[in-house]
Amino acid sequence: MKKVVLAYSGGLDTSIILRWLQETYGCEVVTFTADLGQGEELGPAKAKAELMGAREIFVEDLRETFVRDYVFPMFRANALYEGAYLLGTSIARPLIAKRQIEIAQATGADAVAHGATGKGNDQVRFELAYYALNPDIRVIAPWREWDLGSREALVAYAERHQIPIPRDRRGDAPFSVDANLLHTS
Repeated sequence: MKKVVLAYSGGLDTSIILRWLQETYGCEVVTFTADLGQGEELGPAKAKAELMGAREIFVEDLRETFVRDYVFPMFRANALYEGAYLLGTSIARPLIAKRQIEIAQATGADAVAHGATGKGNDQVRFELAYYALNPDIRVIAPWREWDLGSREALVAYAERHQIPIPRDRRGDAPFSVDANLLHTS
């Protein structure tokens, strides 16, 4: 494997994944950050990817496509998790994956990666979209491969590798927040 396109938010998990991919696979990492309306996170994500040695950095405004082709059809279908919960995070995953595959093809990457943990269905959402669009793509899911099984292990890895991480008021690394035009989770 020579080049990987990483779905990159700039948060703790994906920043560690960026470094982990470089070390574990010795490959170039291309980052892709989708602007889905999360606001002020985009500039810092790009700066962090540059600092960490990403070879190419894509930050793209997908807000209109997200709303038109994903959110509105979901609303028309009245799709709610257990009849009560908006699917803002899950409905965004196929769009991110689609653009990752397009970037992989454009940059000559032979793999894609995501930061989805095994706690939910995001691994499935990303990977089914990847394989539907390119059945031959190599998918790297670090949470299934590495031995960093806790937030404490992630923070320790970040400290060992001098990966900057934001801190909350108590000095702890904040939990991941996924925000877009539809909602925040």
